[in-house]
Amino acid sequence: MNRFLSALTVCCLLAISGCGASHHSNHADSSSNESIFGGEYPMKVLCTTGQVAEMIVRIGGRHVHVDNLMGPGVDPHLYRPIASDVRKLDLADAIFYNGMHLEGRMADLFVQMARRKATFAVTEGLQTRKDPRLREPPEFEGMYDPHVWHDVALWSDCVGDMAEALVQFDPNHADEYKKNAATYIAELAELDTFCRSEIATIPENRRVLVTAHDAFGYFGKAYGLEVYGLKGISTEEEKDVKHQEEIQAMIIARKIPAVFVESAVSHRTVQALIEPCRAAGHDLQQGGELYADALGLAGTPESTYTGMIRHNVRTIVKALSVE
Repeated sequence: MNRFLSALTVCCLLAISGCGASHHSNHADSSSNESIFGGEYPMKVLCTTGQVAEMIVRIGGRHVHVDNLMGPGVDPHLYRPIASDVRKLDLADAIFYNGMHLEGRMADLFVQMARRKATFAVTEGLQTRKDPRLREPPEFEGMYDPHVWHDVALWSDCVGDMAEALVQFDPNHADEYKKNAATYIAELAELDTFCRSEIATIPENRRVLVTAHDAFGYFGKAYGLEVYGLKGISTEEEKDVKHQEEIQAMIIARKIPAVFVESAVSHRTVQALIEPCRAAGHDLQQGGELYADALGLAGTPESTYTGMIRHNVRTIVKALSVE
């Protein structure tokens, strides 16, 4: 094992052992685009989440070979890097991650990586521009909500940023990266319109989205729903009993028909909300499974970003529109 890999192993172990401090630190996300790619094609690119990986595949096309660390059903808030991840990081030509502390247990590791190789936080442009659409939940200690992909227009802006990052890193294929990004951005514009038109069909008094954790704040803000999570921004946070009781009272008083489980969070979190509502005489339903932090299984429509968003919208509309 070379000295670089050994250093990475130490960083990885520090990230694991000090995960709490890492998640709540206030350092800025780092990205490095000062170097120019000079290796063999396709470039070896490592991404964290499925939605980030798909973005880079769509922009990079045939010039990139993309691998991602966190597959379907994996909660990025709780992900613990392992020895094989360190090896993948060492071999990658470039690294792309969500940022804003989504990958909380790896945050410090990415800062270290940015000093050694091209490492990009997909959301950094939004922060640099101080985009007014960014959410700063008070319980998240002055940091931004990282779940920006649930606002399709925000995610589309990240596509433009990462296209520019690839252009700077590999100017030999700049025209292709720009063309691929433009095609993807056009698809996302259609998806954004779909979300708005479908959510608008829900009766206004039922546009209330209750899920396991506060992952859908951007979705609600963009498309006109009130959003409640039993847990906070990170699934690592403990459920607050008083908060749950307040949500239960709201659901019963407003006769909200359904609440939703998440693919990467134990369904028991939401089931514990349904049972007391039913005991109080309100026939609350489990409205279906939403994809909050991870894409669906390979080979399913939900394995793509657009498929995931369309699934979520259709599931929400169907469950909240029932009489």
